[in-house]
Amino acid sequence: MIKHVLLDLDDTIFDFHMAEAVAVRATLQAFGVCVTDAIVARYSAINDAQWKRLELGELTREQVKRLRFELLFDELGLPCDAERVRTYYEDRLAVGHYFLPGAEEMLSTLSKRYDLYLVSNGTTAVQNGRLASAGIAPLFKKIFLSEVIGAVKPQKEFFDYCFSKIKDFSRDDAIIFGDSLTSDIQGGINAGIKTCWFNPAAKPCRADITPDYEVHTLDAFTALVDRL
Repeated sequence: MIKHVLLDLDDTIFDFHMAEAVAVRATLQAFGVCVTDAIVARYSAINDAQWKRLELGELTREQVKRLRFELLFDELGLPCDAERVRTYYEDRLAVGHYFLPGAEEMLSTLSKRYDLYLVSNGTTAVQNGRLASAGIAPLFKKIFLSEVIGAVKPQKEFFDYCFSKIKDFSRDDAIIFGDSLTSDIQGGINAGIKTCWFNPAAKPCRADITPDYEVHTLDAFTALVDRL
């Protein structure tokens, strides 16, 4: 029987790509870039690649924050004050939240039946701002952000810290739910808890990372947890 439900935030509860597109478009325009959909998409790809490098321990968080803009502006042939651009972007991102379809209903239902915990690699100020604007922070027993902890998903150290702060925690009673195979699912595997992959686009799974469960809608996850 499940008691503890660990939830990712971006692209599991919030539509991060929508928020990212709005924030990066406003940021690039503010710094004199003639923004196109292709440039926004290119930023997103560069950004994703740098966060993957963070998960692998190849970059620090501060390097990720600067490098994504340095690489983009370099491709565009434009000068870049990466620190100013980063700050402006994070300020824009922190004020926007867009729920995925069914996310509010999922949280409302699960919070009445289970202890919910947020586990995110996102920047602390950004995540706290979005959680406040969405008004969902009270639904979680605890909020675990990797920038505060000093370790990132999928590192075992991240989860060891989380588990140490949960009263009467048992791995047998816990499940993690998220959209990232490399962060959420691999993290759950490393931590020795059940894993469920949120895969709305029905992407092929990686041969080297196998979730215990896979769902394509948020209400399917609620139904799954109720069965376990």
